[in-house]
Amino acid sequence: MPPTDHPQTDHLRTDCSKCAALCCIALAFDKGKDFAFDKNPGEPCRNLSGHRCTIHDRLTQEGLAGCVAYDCLGAGNRVVQEVFGGRSWQTDPRLTRPMIEAFAAMREVHIRIDMLRAAETLPLEPREHQTRRDFLARLEQHHWSGAELNDFEVGLALEIDIFFHAIRKHLPAGR
Repeated sequence: MPPTDHPQTDHLRTDCSKCAALCCIALAFDKGKDFAFDKNPGEPCRNLSGHRCTIHDRLTQEGLAGCVAYDCLGAGNRVVQEVFGGRSWQTDPRLTRPMIEAFAAMREVHIRIDMLRAAETLPLEPREHQTRRDFLARLEQHHWSGAELNDFEVGLALEIDIFFHAIRKHLPAGR
């Protein structure tokens, strides 16, 4: 099996047991095909009890297929464990807003990790492969703080997006 660029600890692996139900508080959804009711961002889901979903084993039957389909790409567990050292908004309500903001930013970090990994299969030039590996290492190996996540969108994320724009010439036609 060929070696991959990502480390032994795969940050994109979601582990809800190491999270604080961030998706159940941070995300908004509208009543429709995938959600049985409306929920505002920052509002705990009505089915949340502690860090657990009270209807997790029957989400689809209860009209919440969107919850089943959602994957934070490990952003929730990484925010709770890495950025907040295991602390939770549920035991310290003052952390609610900072955790929601960090979760949104970490999702952006993890989306870019996922895209950089996918770009491994493109016929990039050696310089482009090195740039991709450098960005990937920075995102995966960095120990993020809340302040750094706040700055991510206007700094490193923009650099990575410019890189993606430059390598789009390697994508198959129509993508």
